[in-house]
Amino acid sequence: MKKNLLLMLSFYGVCNAQTTVTKTFNDPVSGDNPNYLLATGTPNNSGTGANITFNNSSLVLSGSAPAAYSTPSASEISNFPGSTLKLTGSSNTVYYKQSASKLEITGLVTTDATLNLSSNNGTFISYPAAYGYSETDQAQGTFTSTTANGLCKGTITLTADAWGNLLLASSTFTNVLRVKSVQNFNLYLPNDTSFLFPIGTIVNTSYSYYGSLYKFPLLTTNETVVNIPVAGINNQTTNSAQALNTTVLAAGDRSAQKQRLEIYPNPAYDFINFKGDTQNYTQAKIYSLDGKLIKTSDLKSGKIQVSELPPASYFIEISGKDNKQETAKFIKK
Repeated sequence: MKKNLLLMLSFYGVCNAQTTVTKTFNDPVSGDNPNYLLATGTPNNSGTGANITFNNSSLVLSGSAPAAYSTPSASEISNFPGSTLKLTGSSNTVYYKQSASKLEITGLVTTDATLNLSSNNGTFISYPAAYGYSETDQAQGTFTSTTANGLCKGTITLTADAWGNLLLASSTFTNVLRVKSVQNFNLYLPNDTSFLFPIGTIVNTSYSYYGSLYKFPLLTTNETVVNIPVAGINNQTTNSAQALNTTVLAAGDRSAQKQRLEIYPNPAYDFINFKGDTQNYTQAKIYSLDGKLIKTSDLKSGKIQVSELPPASYFIEISGKDNKQETAKFIKK
C-alpha cells in the first residue's frame, strides 16, 4: 500500500470522528520535510479525557524549526542497527525503525550526548493509536556524552489520554488527539551489566497533538530532565515546543492536506461518484482506517460500487499511470 496515502475530508461531507493516528496517513517517509515554527511561552498540557480544550493561544510562534526525513547511510545503519529512517532537526538527529505496526527509536544524537537503543529499540508509537491507546515498552542500550559514558535501560510509556479542540495562535483545530510519551531511563556504568547501581536518570516527557487533516502533529512539547550527580549534572531541565506551520501547509507543503479529490454522495449507500477531471485515473482502492486494503476497482464507469461494504469510515485512493494519487475519506452508511 502506498505510504503517501493522505487523509482529507470530502467537500460534500465532514467526518466529525475523533482523530486516529495510523501508519497509512501518519507514518513518516524519506523525503518528508515538515515545516515547523518555534513556539515560545508555557505550553498548556493540562486536562485529560474527552472534549478538552487545549488552550495554547498564548504561545508565540516565530522562527523556523526545519526537519527532514531521509534514508540512513550504511555507516549510520551500522551504528544504529535496524534503522530505516532518519530525522534531522536543527539540533538533533533521531533514527527510527519502521514496521507494519509501529515506529521505533533506534538512536538519538544531540550536541551533548548520544543514546543508542540497539539492544532493545524503544517504541515511538504503535498503529493505530486512538483515544484510550496505552502501552509501556522496555528499551535498552548505551549512552555517550562529554562527561560520562555507560549503559542505559528504562521504559517508554505512551498514552492517548485526551482529545478535543486545540487553540493555537489565532486558529482552532477540532477533534485533536493528544498522545503523551514518558521516556524514563536509568544510567549505569559500562561494567554494570546487571543494571544494579544507577548513576543517573534521563526523563523526557512529550505531548503531541494530532489533527485529522495533517500528517504531522500540530503541536509538540518536550521537557527533558537530566540528573547525573557524578558528572555534576543535577536535575538539568530543558523545555522546548514547536508548532506546525499551517500557513505553509495550506499552500501545498507535503505534510498537509494536499489532495483535492472530491466525492459524492458522502455518506454513501450504493455508489461513490467523483467530481472533477478523473479521466486519466484508472484504478481505485478502498482502505479501512487502519490501512487494510478492502477493495480494488477500475474507474471505467466513473463511479465505484460500495453497497457491499459494512457501515464504517474508509479511505478511497485513485491512481493512474501519469497522475499522482489522490485520496479522500468517506462514510459508508
